[in-house]
Amino acid sequence: MNISKTLDAKGLACPMPIVKTKKEIDTLNSGEVLEVVATDKGALNDIPAWAKSGGHTVLEQKVEDDVLYFYIQKA
Repeated sequence: MNISKTLDAKGLACPMPIVKTKKEIDTLNSGEVLEVVATDKGALNDIPAWAKSGGHTVLEQKVEDDVLYFYIQKA
């Protein structure tokens, strides 16, 4: 996977991970991949739902040591 940009949203509470993810994805070109790193458990549901509503694709999501990783391909 070719990651175009990484957003560190660790320590941020809802809704800030989504707000910052939207702002970052807007800077990418179609097809590019944004890696989002977060610690807010709400992001497990919020980020995939937000991505789907915007037509973006979550290529992968994983949890390692209480840190959430999302790989979102821009529509």
